[in-house]
Amino acid sequence: MTLFSRAVTVKVVSTLLCSSLAACGGGAATDAATAASSVSNIGVPVAAATAPAADNGGAATPAPAQIAPTASASLPVAQSLPSAVSAPVASSAIPSVPSSVSPPEPAPVSPSVVSSTSPSVASPVSPAVAPSTSPSVATSTSPSVVPPTTPAAAQSTPSAARDDVFGTYLRPYAADSLWNSRPLNPVFGTFVIPKSSYFPTVASGAYSTGVFLASATDAPMTIVGPGSTATNTVGVADPDSGTNRVITLPRWPAAVLPASGTDGHADIVDPITNIVHSFWQLKQKDGRWTAAMYSWSRLGGTGWGDPSHYYQGARAVGIPASAGLIRKHEIKDGLAAYPHALAMSLTFNGLANGASHPAYVFPATAADNSASANTGAIPQGSLLMLPPNFDSSAIVNPDLRKIVETLKLYGAYVVDRNTGTPFVIYVENEADFNLMPKGWDNTIADQLDKIRAGLRQVTSAQAWVNGKGDMMYARNAPQQNMNIVSMRGGWYRQSGTGTAAYDPITQQFSFGATTTKTVYVNANNTGLTPVKWAKPQAGTYVNFTVRATGGARLRLQVKSGNTFSHDTWDLVDGKSVRILWPANASIVLIASSGTNGPSSVNATLVPTS
Repeated sequence: MTLFSRAVTVKVVSTLLCSSLAACGGGAATDAATAASSVSNIGVPVAAATAPAADNGGAATPAPAQIAPTASASLPVAQSLPSAVSAPVASSAIPSVPSSVSPPEPAPVSPSVVSSTSPSVASPVSPAVAPSTSPSVATSTSPSVVPPTTPAAAQSTPSAARDDVFGTYLRPYAADSLWNSRPLNPVFGTFVIPKSSYFPTVASGAYSTGVFLASATDAPMTIVGPGSTATNTVGVADPDSGTNRVITLPRWPAAVLPASGTDGHADIVDPITNIVHSFWQLKQKDGRWTAAMYSWSRLGGTGWGDPSHYYQGARAVGIPASAGLIRKHEIKDGLAAYPHALAMSLTFNGLANGASHPAYVFPATAADNSASANTGAIPQGSLLMLPPNFDSSAIVNPDLRKIVETLKLYGAYVVDRNTGTPFVIYVENEADFNLMPKGWDNTIADQLDKIRAGLRQVTSAQAWVNGKGDMMYARNAPQQNMNIVSMRGGWYRQSGTGTAAYDPITQQFSFGATTTKTVYVNANNTGLTPVKWAKPQAGTYVNFTVRATGGARLRLQVKSGNTFSHDTWDLVDGKSVRILWPANASIVLIASSGTNGPSSVNATLVPTS
């Protein structure tokens, strides 16, 4: 069986949506600074020659003009770890992950195969430093603290999936998340997903994921990195902070079972903290849980990364592996369509390569780090739909008909890459879902191929309707009101004796208690977002606003090439400065502690008119 290949691409979707999804495109996903994440491999391979798919004449055509080619861009890295308490570990480089994995033995009846390339996680690098495919990751020095939150409502009643209750285990993310919103009068591109080695599939399996609900009575669990021994503990890769660190979750369900494929996906939902914990290559070894990567997102959030916290899950686009899943409780719920957009992967000949077309677009904030191998025209993060006139009258299988109606109403977001399957739609593991329960079915295979030939990329929409039925008018600038600066990585102490570190849970740079002024500097530009579509254009304005506690101060210096173009000097809590953004911009952050106990700094850098 061929394995799925997936990389990280994630971007947080704002509650107001981009009017032209294609026009919000990001740059190429070929930069080594891209955080790659695991792929879901679903189903069992069956050669296309065994059961030939009907050809609807869908030859590949040039991508829609709305998708403008962009230069190669640095890809985002995994994000912060909110609900986890992380303990510092010895510094170690994030292990390099092979670009392919050995395929498992095929099962006899499943129609298609997906293959996944293991993700490699890289820290953002300074423009002056050559990118590396497996960069060293600094050790985290301060434990993460789980933020106090109100428990999510209606976590265990199936009715929550139908009610206006969002941000729960049964119905994740906000009502105005793109996952829970649908476009009105969408405009479609012309590119047709090509055929490949296998037929399309909708399935769970070794390369999908389970979704496990934590409870207040669950005990905590510590997760270490691969290669840990009794005498040497290695941390789990955290791309947001650029560190390897031991992760301790406050609640660990006893039923956690990673997907059996090499990607080892598992998502854990904690309703106490309202956090989705997403793991890649999770497994038990020598009595301990290990994982190659961990990231988190908020259960009531958008379900996508945002420019500052751009890696929030184990998918290639930086989202949880559970986002967009067909869930167990939804399969026989009596509805004609699933009440959200679906998650889909394409293979190499369908995806864009980051040169002729962007490798990822809004709302994605990352893509596979080997996107240059792609030969298609669809960027990761794209919404694919079936046009309203798609003829579904011949589809008698109720499970497939429900998929079709969902693709006509909500569509599916491209969140990953696979090997050899035109498209894969993901189903939660252990779900009772099988389009071919009696073995290979030529009729189902033919209908899946017709769906392939009918799917089109949404390039724009008149407006959007959120999960509560309210209209949300589109907007042309998805980066507006989105923070593009982070306090992550690269800090060194310039003066004083105090200590400080980036806390990925609060996204703050926090100083320990001190009575003398301590100054830290971050001069390697790691704080500026690597998300191509989110970066401000030269000649436009941004607002820099400081949030500080305990008397701390923060200073921003903006450079154009090697020349400083702006200096805010030290700003206290609540102070804001408007800056004209230069060409070839990079930044330097300078944080000064308070002198009367603990203190912290954070900031927003927001494009403005």
